[in-house]
Amino acid sequence: MHPGDKLDYFQIENLVARSGMASIYRATDTRNGTQVALKIPHPEVESEPVFFERFQREQDIGTKLDHPAVMKVFDVPNRSQVYMAMEWVDGKLLRYILKEEKKLSAERAAKITIGICRALEYIHAHGVVHRDLKPENIMIGPDDTVKLIDFGIAGQEGARRLTFAKLSNLMGTPDYISPEQVKGKRGDGRSDIYSTGIMLYEMLTGDVPFKGPNPFAIMNDRLLNYPVPPREVNPAITPQMQEIIYRAIEREPSNRYPRAGDFAKDLENQDKVGVSEERLELHTWQKRTEPIHKKILMYALLALIPVVVFGLLLYVAKH
Repeated sequence: MHPGDKLDYFQIENLVARSGMASIYRATDTRNGTQVALKIPHPEVESEPVFFERFQREQDIGTKLDHPAVMKVFDVPNRSQVYMAMEWVDGKLLRYILKEEKKLSAERAAKITIGICRALEYIHAHGVVHRDLKPENIMIGPDDTVKLIDFGIAGQEGARRLTFAKLSNLMGTPDYISPEQVKGKRGDGRSDIYSTGIMLYEMLTGDVPFKGPNPFAIMNDRLLNYPVPPREVNPAITPQMQEIIYRAIEREPSNRYPRAGDFAKDLENQDKVGVSEERLELHTWQKRTEPIHKKILMYALLALIPVVVFGLLLYVAKH
């Protein structure tokens, strides 16, 4: 598409973003003059079943949700091709804000997190779990209002399950995935709470709590080790705020906030949050654990190097 082109009811204005899956254009709805965002998948995506199902799922879920903190998707009748028409939001992705500012004040981070929690409260009540919350999927508008976007891998009651294995290459960075999702489980609302807690940690410290040289190492780190306490990274963080973060990113879902509303309530009333001095992670976070299979694999690979080299030399000699 190009500026000036028309797609059904929409006049294309300009290209605003492009990804491996789709291009997003700013357009005008000629029926009422409102600004919209058109998400048009690349031709090769339409022929890829997993990507196409993700696109359709985002469309289906988006048209059913109606909340100020959730990106609205419009139902367009008789579309001439596959695309999605969404509300136009003036703002920045949380990822861009973090790149510009590195970390946010406690007040601003709390406000943004409360906005995310209120959006989660709504979608969870409607049987939807986002499952891919990260700064790239949080739009921040004027006065730090929040919009959740990209419901491509969201879970919905009654919908066919898209397994983690199928979507592992679509999940993006593993920094925000909950431990249960790493284990291949479907996840529920508490998985979104975990991801939100990780984002709050990042907003306050300028970094994510779990790291590694590759995605598998990062995901494994959250299963075996505890994060650096946020107050160790940023002493300005209060004990109450640290407690809230830990309640959100508990490894076991049953130990986390059961509902996003509970998470928001504590952020709104931090002076009433009791601080646990017996949290294991506050005392043992410096002890790092490596999985035994990792060491075994390393030695096995070292032992195989001579065999591989010999095989290559033999192959070259014969050909």
